[in-house]
Amino acid sequence: MAHVRCGRSLLRQLIKETNKPISGHTIHPLLFVGQGLRFRKLEVILTTTIEKLGKAGETVKVAPGYFRNHLMPKLLAVPNIEKYAYLIREQRKIYQHEEAETETVETSEDKMKEYQVAAKRLDNALLGLRRLVNAENELREPVTKEELVAEVARQLCVSIQPENMHLPTPLTSLGEYEVPLRLPRSIPLPEGKLHWSLKVKIRRK
Repeated sequence: MAHVRCGRSLLRQLIKETNKPISGHTIHPLLFVGQGLRFRKLEVILTTTIEKLGKAGETVKVAPGYFRNHLMPKLLAVPNIEKYAYLIREQRKIYQHEEAETETVETSEDKMKEYQVAAKRLDNALLGLRRLVNAENELREPVTKEELVAEVARQLCVSIQPENMHLPTPLTSLGEYEVPLRLPRSIPLPEGKLHWSLKVKIRRK
Protein backbone atom coordinates (compact mmCIF):
# COMPACT_ATOMS: atom_id res chain seq x y z
CA MET A 1 0.00 0.00 0.00
CA ALA A 2 2.89 2.38 0.70
CA HIS A 3 4.12 1.92 -2.86
CA VAL A 4 0.65 2.60 -4.25
CA ARG A 5 0.27 5.83 -2.23
CA CYS A 6 3.73 6.96 -3.28
CA GLY A 7 2.88 6.31 -6.91
CA ARG A 8 -0.38 8.22 -6.72
CA SER A 9 1.20 11.23 -5.01
CA LEU A 10 3.95 11.29 -7.64
CA LEU A 11 1.35 11.14 -10.39
CA ARG A 12 -0.59 14.04 -8.85
CA GLN A 13 2.58 16.11 -8.66
CA LEU A 14 3.38 15.41 -12.31
CA ILE A 15 -0.14 16.38 -13.36
CA LYS A 16 0.13 19.68 -11.50
CA GLU A 17 3.48 20.48 -13.10
CA THR A 18 2.49 19.49 -16.61
CA ASN A 19 -0.78 21.43 -16.42
CA LYS A 20 1.18 24.71 -16.21
CA PRO A 21 0.84 26.81 -19.37
CA ILE A 22 3.86 26.81 -21.69
CA SER A 23 3.97 29.65 -24.24
CA GLY A 24 0.28 30.24 -23.81
CA HIS A 25 -0.72 26.58 -24.23
CA THR A 26 -1.77 23.96 -21.73
CA ILE A 27 -0.19 20.50 -22.21
CA HIS A 28 -2.29 17.61 -21.06
CA PRO A 29 -0.39 14.90 -19.12
CA LEU A 30 -1.81 12.15 -21.34
CA LEU A 31 0.33 13.49 -24.17
CA PHE A 32 3.43 12.83 -22.10
CA VAL A 33 2.21 9.32 -21.33
CA GLY A 34 1.67 8.65 -25.03
CA GLN A 35 5.09 9.98 -25.90
CA GLY A 36 6.68 7.80 -23.24
CA LEU A 37 5.09 4.70 -24.75
CA ARG A 38 5.97 5.74 -28.27
CA PHE A 39 9.60 6.58 -27.66
CA ARG A 40 10.32 3.89 -25.11
CA LYS A 41 12.78 2.25 -27.56
CA LEU A 42 15.56 3.98 -29.47
CA GLU A 43 16.71 3.00 -32.93
CA VAL A 44 20.49 2.63 -33.00
CA ILE A 45 23.07 1.26 -35.45
CA LEU A 46 25.39 -1.39 -34.08
CA THR A 47 29.09 -0.87 -34.76
CA THR A 48 29.97 -4.32 -33.39
CA THR A 49 28.18 -7.66 -33.47
CA ILE A 50 26.49 -8.23 -30.11
CA GLU A 51 25.09 -11.63 -29.18
CA LYS A 52 21.29 -11.76 -28.92
CA LEU A 53 21.03 -8.19 -30.21
CA GLY A 54 22.29 -8.05 -33.78
CA LYS A 55 25.20 -7.94 -36.19
CA ALA A 56 27.46 -5.00 -36.95
CA GLY A 57 25.74 -2.52 -39.25
CA GLU A 58 22.20 -3.58 -38.32
CA THR A 59 19.59 -1.17 -36.99
CA VAL A 60 17.97 -2.35 -33.76
CA LYS A 61 15.73 -0.91 -31.06
CA VAL A 62 17.05 -0.69 -27.50
CA ALA A 63 16.06 0.95 -24.25
CA PRO A 64 17.37 4.51 -23.84
CA GLY A 65 19.14 3.65 -20.59
CA TYR A 66 20.87 0.64 -22.12
CA PHE A 67 22.12 2.77 -24.99
CA ARG A 68 23.18 5.67 -22.76
CA ASN A 69 24.93 3.61 -20.08
CA HIS A 70 26.37 0.66 -22.00
CA LEU A 71 26.35 0.91 -25.78
CA MET A 72 27.28 4.54 -26.32
CA PRO A 73 30.22 4.81 -23.82
CA LYS A 74 31.84 1.72 -25.36
CA LEU A 75 31.07 2.89 -28.93
CA LEU A 76 29.14 -0.32 -29.57
CA ALA A 77 26.30 1.61 -31.21
CA VAL A 78 25.48 5.06 -32.56
CA PRO A 79 22.15 6.86 -32.97
CA ASN A 80 20.26 6.01 -36.14
CA ILE A 81 20.64 9.31 -37.94
CA GLU A 82 21.81 9.96 -41.48
CA LYS A 83 25.38 11.08 -40.79
CA TYR A 84 26.13 8.10 -38.57
CA ALA A 85 24.41 5.71 -40.98
CA TYR A 86 26.60 7.00 -43.83
CA LEU A 87 29.80 6.55 -41.79
CA ILE A 88 28.83 3.04 -40.75
CA ARG A 89 28.06 2.05 -44.37
CA GLU A 90 31.43 3.33 -45.56
CA GLN A 91 33.31 1.58 -42.75
CA ARG A 92 31.47 -1.68 -43.37
CA LYS A 93 32.60 -1.62 -47.02
CA ILE A 94 36.23 -1.44 -45.88
CA TYR A 95 35.88 -3.97 -43.06
CA GLN A 96 33.94 -6.48 -45.14
CA HIS A 97 36.74 -6.47 -47.70
CA GLU A 98 39.35 -7.06 -44.97
CA GLU A 99 37.21 -9.78 -43.34
CA ALA A 100 36.85 -11.55 -46.70
CA GLU A 101 40.64 -11.54 -47.14
CA THR A 102 41.11 -12.85 -43.59
CA GLU A 103 38.61 -15.65 -44.17
CA THR A 104 40.43 -16.60 -47.39
CA VAL A 105 43.76 -16.80 -45.53
CA GLU A 106 42.23 -18.87 -42.74
CA THR A 107 40.61 -21.19 -45.27
CA SER A 108 43.94 -21.74 -47.05
CA GLU A 109 45.67 -22.46 -43.75
CA ASP A 110 42.96 -24.91 -42.73
CA LYS A 111 43.23 -26.73 -46.05
CA MET A 112 47.00 -26.97 -45.70
CA LYS A 113 46.61 -28.49 -42.23
CA GLU A 114 44.14 -31.01 -43.64
CA TYR A 115 46.58 -31.91 -46.41
CA GLN A 116 49.38 -32.43 -43.89
CA VAL A 117 47.23 -34.67 -41.69
CA ALA A 118 46.10 -36.70 -44.72
CA ALA A 119 49.69 -37.05 -46.01
CA LYS A 120 50.95 -38.31 -42.63
CA ARG A 121 48.07 -40.76 -42.40
CA LEU A 122 48.89 -42.15 -45.84
CA ASP A 123 52.62 -42.35 -45.08
CA ASN A 124 52.15 -44.16 -41.74
CA ALA A 125 49.37 -46.53 -42.81
CA LEU A 126 49.53 -50.01 -44.28
CA LEU A 127 46.92 -50.65 -46.94
CA GLY A 128 45.96 -54.34 -46.87
CA LEU A 129 44.49 -56.19 -49.86
CA ARG A 130 43.51 -59.85 -50.33
CA ARG A 131 43.56 -61.44 -53.77
CA LEU A 132 43.15 -64.82 -55.37
CA VAL A 133 46.30 -66.26 -56.90
CA ASN A 134 47.07 -68.89 -59.52
CA ALA A 135 49.49 -71.81 -59.39
CA GLU A 136 52.47 -69.47 -59.93
CA ASN A 137 51.42 -67.27 -56.95
CA GLU A 138 50.51 -64.52 -59.33
CA LEU A 139 47.38 -62.49 -58.85
CA ARG A 140 44.47 -63.56 -61.01
CA GLU A 141 43.49 -59.92 -61.30
CA PRO A 142 46.24 -57.26 -61.00
CA VAL A 143 45.79 -54.36 -58.61
CA THR A 144 45.41 -51.11 -60.55
CA LYS A 145 45.98 -47.53 -59.52
CA GLU A 146 42.22 -46.84 -59.55
CA GLU A 147 41.63 -49.77 -57.20
CA LEU A 148 44.26 -48.50 -54.77
CA VAL A 149 42.65 -45.04 -54.80
CA ALA A 150 39.28 -46.61 -53.96
CA GLU A 151 40.79 -48.70 -51.15
CA VAL A 152 42.53 -45.63 -49.68
CA ALA A 153 39.16 -43.89 -49.50
CA ARG A 154 37.48 -46.94 -47.97
CA GLN A 155 40.14 -48.04 -45.46
CA LEU A 156 41.91 -44.79 -44.57
CA CYS A 157 39.08 -42.30 -45.20
CA VAL A 158 41.39 -40.14 -47.33
CA SER A 159 40.36 -38.88 -50.73
CA ILE A 160 43.12 -38.73 -53.37
CA GLN A 161 43.18 -38.66 -57.15
CA PRO A 162 44.85 -41.23 -59.43
CA GLU A 163 47.39 -38.60 -60.50
CA ASN A 164 48.50 -38.33 -56.84
CA MET A 165 49.84 -41.88 -57.00
CA HIS A 166 52.88 -43.01 -59.02
CA LEU A 167 52.18 -46.56 -60.21
CA PRO A 168 53.44 -47.11 -63.79
CA THR A 169 52.22 -50.72 -63.94
CA PRO A 170 49.59 -52.66 -61.94
CA LEU A 171 50.72 -54.89 -59.06
CA THR A 172 50.67 -58.53 -60.16
CA SER A 173 52.09 -60.58 -57.25
CA LEU A 174 51.84 -61.05 -53.49
CA GLY A 175 54.04 -59.05 -51.15
CA GLU A 176 54.65 -55.59 -49.74
CA TYR A 177 55.04 -52.51 -51.88
CA GLU A 178 55.86 -48.88 -51.28
CA VAL A 179 53.96 -46.75 -53.76
CA PRO A 180 55.27 -43.16 -54.15
CA LEU A 181 52.72 -40.37 -53.74
CA ARG A 182 52.71 -37.20 -55.81
CA LEU A 183 51.41 -34.67 -53.31
CA PRO A 184 51.76 -30.87 -53.54
CA ARG A 185 55.27 -29.62 -52.82
CA SER A 186 53.85 -27.11 -50.36
CA ILE A 187 53.21 -29.98 -47.91
CA PRO A 188 56.39 -30.17 -45.79
CA LEU A 189 58.07 -33.58 -45.62
CA PRO A 190 59.13 -35.07 -42.27
CA GLU A 191 62.83 -34.83 -41.49
CA GLY A 192 64.83 -37.52 -43.30
CA LYS A 193 62.16 -38.35 -45.91
CA LEU A 194 62.57 -37.61 -49.60
CA HIS A 195 58.98 -38.23 -50.68
CA TRP A 196 55.57 -39.30 -49.42
CA SER A 197 54.65 -42.94 -49.96
CA LEU A 198 51.92 -45.47 -49.32
CA LYS A 199 52.69 -48.97 -48.03
CA VAL A 200 50.59 -51.69 -49.64
CA LYS A 201 50.49 -55.34 -48.59
CA ILE A 202 48.82 -57.92 -50.84
CA ARG A 203 48.01 -61.26 -49.21
CA ARG A 204 46.46 -64.48 -50.36
CA LYS A 205 42.69 -64.61 -50.15
